[in-house]
Amino acid sequence: MKVSIIGSGFSSLSNACYLAQQGHEVHVFEKNSTLGGRARTKEIDGFTFDMGPSWYWMPDVFEDFFADFGKKVSDFYDLRRIDPSYRVFWPDAPDDIPASMTELKAYFESYEKGSGKKLEQFLTEAKMKYEVGMGDFVTKPSLSFTEFLSIDTARKGLSLDLFKPISKHIRQFFTHPKLIELLEFPVLFLGAKPQNTPSLYSLMNYADMALGTWYPMGGMNKIVEAMVSVAKEQGVTFHTNANVTEIVTTGRAAVGIQVDGELHTADVVVSGADYHHTEQKLLAPEYRNYDQKYWDKRTMAPSSLLYYVGLNKQLDGIKHHNLFFDESFDHHAVEIYDTHQWPKAPLFYICNPSKTDTTVAPDGKENLFFLVPVSTELKDDEATKERYFSMICDRLQKHTGHDIRPHIEVYESFAHSDFVGEYNSFKGNAYGLANTLKQTAILKPKCKNKKVDNLYYIGQLTVPGPGVPPSIISGKIVSHLITQEQNTHESII
Repeated sequence: MKVSIIGSGFSSLSNACYLAQQGHEVHVFEKNSTLGGRARTKEIDGFTFDMGPSWYWMPDVFEDFFADFGKKVSDFYDLRRIDPSYRVFWPDAPDDIPASMTELKAYFESYEKGSGKKLEQFLTEAKMKYEVGMGDFVTKPSLSFTEFLSIDTARKGLSLDLFKPISKHIRQFFTHPKLIELLEFPVLFLGAKPQNTPSLYSLMNYADMALGTWYPMGGMNKIVEAMVSVAKEQGVTFHTNANVTEIVTTGRAAVGIQVDGELHTADVVVSGADYHHTEQKLLAPEYRNYDQKYWDKRTMAPSSLLYYVGLNKQLDGIKHHNLFFDESFDHHAVEIYDTHQWPKAPLFYICNPSKTDTTVAPDGKENLFFLVPVSTELKDDEATKERYFSMICDRLQKHTGHDIRPHIEVYESFAHSDFVGEYNSFKGNAYGLANTLKQTAILKPKCKNKKVDNLYYIGQLTVPGPGVPPSIISGKIVSHLITQEQNTHESII
């Protein structure tokens, strides 16, 4: 069976590896000149920037992926645990969040008596959600309620607290505002307001605090290189600078894809491109799962203002990962999800990988990646990007004493219009759909086309959701679905 996969992000690479392993002829088509989708790198004057993902969480997902092909993570890259996991800049003073559980409990205890023990209890429950969620729920294609109707699955589902918001769940354990913000931060940066996010997602706290924050030496693109290596070993063929302009359909079958005016025939088509773009731009209206009204009603996770900055000096006062929580968490969340306006005083994040990895910057210099989460309902321009960069430089100077502006050798920005131009991203989103209850599991856009029997979708806008590990899982889920369905179809014929 010949399979054409659109896009080369993590979900596409995963899908390609598994399908090729199952004996299929697999071709991956990438519109850009390099592979990896949003996890590409940008090299400028000796600086190497990860353009997208910078957090390596859930190491077990990566280990499981490579193990499926008889490999280990260590066969491809040197993985280091970051300690402290990250530094948080509060209004008064910064705190380092330790990797050690003993030290982490002591840190919690320093703010709230008895909270060290409560953290144990909170993470024990979060571990259960992680194991059930990652083991029993995210591995399902979520095409029908019937997938979740077994007694065992229903019992486990009840334990996940799907109908309780994570904001309420956290406050049942902790009262100190710093501890609450620390536990709520993953959902703000990666999905939705804590009040609208199911407490299931405390599994992210388990991933953060128990499983740890890691870094592949050389940068996040090392994961892409490793997955491409596995794919090629399985026989996958890659096509770069290959812009797909149409999914060609006849009746209930996709017969191939148009790539720069040339038809590439296929028995199965998988889109790892943006789901909205795939349906609205590559498919005729009569073959779409969803219309524009459906997409306009989706709650999107944030877009981002990104800045890639190379300095001619090294900085003290910051760590590898840095969260600036020196302004109101709640106000910024409202501006992202409710009022959809440019934030007055945004929270932001700085990644400084050259603190861990000297290869990503020239000797004596520093590699910085800035991220400001913002609403998708905005239009960026150069003046706006420059204004926000100046704002976060002022805040960095306030808390560390460093004005980096005189020391900038390399500066590039990336925002809504770039997400659209580079990745065909719906509304310029950076993280896909928000993780709300109404957009979880079977309520996400379906991974199978309802009108075309051999067309499938993978990636952050379908199951199981946004993030690098879920995208890898997405590719695996759909590979098994394809083989199962297409084998059944052939046997019927």
